[in-house]
Amino acid sequence: MSQVTTRTVKADEAELRLDRWFKRHFPWLGHAKLEKLLRTGQVRIDGGRAKAATRLEVGQEIRIPPLGDPPKDDEPRISKPARASPERIAELEAAVLHKDDAVIVLNKPAGLATQGGTGLTEHLDGLLGFLKFGNAERPRLVHRLDKDTSGVLLLARSASAAAKLAEALRKRDAHKLYWALVMGVPIQRMGKIELALSKLPGAAGERMVADEEDGKNAVTLYRTIETAGRRAAWLGMAPLTGRTHQLRVHAAAIGTPIVGDGKYGGAEAFLTGGVSRKLHLHARGIRLAHPDGGKLEIRAPLPPHMAATWDFLGFTLDKDADAWLEE
Repeated sequence: MSQVTTRTVKADEAELRLDRWFKRHFPWLGHAKLEKLLRTGQVRIDGGRAKAATRLEVGQEIRIPPLGDPPKDDEPRISKPARASPERIAELEAAVLHKDDAVIVLNKPAGLATQGGTGLTEHLDGLLGFLKFGNAERPRLVHRLDKDTSGVLLLARSASAAAKLAEALRKRDAHKLYWALVMGVPIQRMGKIELALSKLPGAAGERMVADEEDGKNAVTLYRTIETAGRRAAWLGMAPLTGRTHQLRVHAAAIGTPIVGDGKYGGAEAFLTGGVSRKLHLHARGIRLAHPDGGKLEIRAPLPPHMAATWDFLGFTLDKDADAWLEE
């Protein structure tokens, strides 16, 4: 490449980090070189400066400066196949909630990152080759969940399916339901949280903060399903927007941080008495248009640490807990 070019972010590239996008399209470009291009403003998104960790949105325009030609090796490079223990592969296969010709739906385990990042040696994106189930190509991520959040995660089995699912998510045609255990009980048992968010840079990693002036609009509906006295509450949460860490920041903003969320709740976000210190946030269900027609509606059972907490607190899993998914 000897001149400036512009590329448009495709539907199956939504939510991809900018550095991962460059890795996909220009694998010979080193990270240090990319960082320099970003610092000097030579790489831009929709005319504005960007960072390596910036999440992409469908339709954005990426300015690409001259990068030179890829190296011409005597022999083609062969990428190393992903490795995983038999136990991890078995765990992934057991996590499949639904599989058809177009879509795979996983109940993502808590603690497994969706995509790679600094210091991560294992992530779901690097393990998708083990979920081909006879297909020639590996499935594709359509959206993502935080590393410590469990639950429903969509994978597309083709580029066309990825584009249709991403479009449904972009247009907010998908209905999502999360379950969370929070410290205390909301003053208003149900309602809407509208609090704009922006990213705060720092050595501690990605963190979102309330920013009504320059932040992006973020809206969450919530409903109290059951309580353990005034000690804790089980919330159903439905995000109407898809900002990073949205539910975690919003829960903390109304005075009820999610149990196990030390990042946004501090030391007060942990229950005593033997309750797990892991994050208690679970993507319970999703309903959206299936790429091949009709509706896809999936629910994911609680992960072990949350199921144990539900049992400890005496919460009852019944039909009413999923009511929002039906509205």
